[in-house]
Amino acid sequence: MESLSNSLKKKATEQHYRAEVMIAGEQLRLRLHDGKLIKDRRYHLRTYPNCFVAKELTDWLIDHKEAPDRETGIRLMQKLMDHYIIHHVCDEHSDYKDAKLLYRFRKDDGTFPLTKDVKVFMRGQSLYEKLVSVEESILKVREENSVKYQRTFLGCEMIDWLVQEGEAENRKEAVELGQALLEHGIIQHVSNRHHFFDSDVLYQFWINFRRRRRLTELLNENSSRTLSESPDSPFCLRKLNPDPGNTSFLSVQTNKEIKIVSAVRRSSITSLAGNSNPYFSPAPTLVFPPVAECNPKSVLKRPVTNEELLSPGAPYIKKTLTIVGDAVGWGFVVRGGRPCHIQAVDPGGPAAAAGMKVCQFVFSVNGMYVLHLDYQTISSLIMTGPRTLVMEVMEAIE
Repeated sequence: MESLSNSLKKKATEQHYRAEVMIAGEQLRLRLHDGKLIKDRRYHLRTYPNCFVAKELTDWLIDHKEAPDRETGIRLMQKLMDHYIIHHVCDEHSDYKDAKLLYRFRKDDGTFPLTKDVKVFMRGQSLYEKLVSVEESILKVREENSVKYQRTFLGCEMIDWLVQEGEAENRKEAVELGQALLEHGIIQHVSNRHHFFDSDVLYQFWINFRRRRRLTELLNENSSRTLSESPDSPFCLRKLNPDPGNTSFLSVQTNKEIKIVSAVRRSSITSLAGNSNPYFSPAPTLVFPPVAECNPKSVLKRPVTNEELLSPGAPYIKKTLTIVGDAVGWGFVVRGGRPCHIQAVDPGGPAAAAGMKVCQFVFSVNGMYVLHLDYQTISSLIMTGPRTLVMEVMEAIE
């Protein structure tokens, strides 16, 4: 079996670090929206939507113990600039200045570059969220050479799952996808020796998509290996205390997990969901109340099952909507699960213009069948996807 070359290991480590920067940047963006540091601002008779003042953000980083001093805060934000996460609103400054200058997250204005590497990362995140959303996941705690590893899978099991779920047309295509995920630092052989193959070799997700990052981790580009050995990261490669009675899939620790609350507009629409800001995390510390506490009352008159939607002769029709996000999002709120439904639509937003209505059921997102998913997973797919959404929805025949 082919062993990993040093050059491939180096590439995977670099891509892994890049992914960690993107995740840390996205977590910061959500917290800043929630804390109202990101908002529309007016300067010289012009309004700049969804931006923040650099000096205020440096203060915030220190106050929230994300940076010990202003110099470190500047270095952290420069990392995000270097990786095209944030930029000056007019692109007049290529470096991050601790001053009264306006900067913006590229994801908030649609300028985040969707490169091939980013698309592989997004695909990996989508697969991970799909895997952890099912009860009988192939991700399990397994032992190799007297060492237990969490969230592992056999190469052949992953191939079976990818083909079965329609993520790959055949085993050859599934192997190519697995190899791309490994080369981009998303999955790895548990001892980092082998490439991805259709075999009973043990692999694991290297990236913990749900672990809360501390920004200071970004200052060490070798942090990917450090994180994997950290007891605070139950997701990556490390020894575990023996627990013979527990070999099932273990979820990320609740105090470390990020629960995404689904709504898809970052401005006035936020009031529609019955929460002051439902799209973003409901607490700046990312320790959340139960999901039910932040859900408004359903707009559905009665529960509807997937079987009812898909039964022959059911009084529902399917529509395809193409929604091009504007500077502040798409303008709708998703709730429920199996199936999810449209809870609210901003009448002045892109979704309403595309024909979206409340009470429609979400059938697919960008070609991915989602009737079996919950709204947190669908929200993640939307937020990590392209600015243009292609959604299939089902609505009752009037």
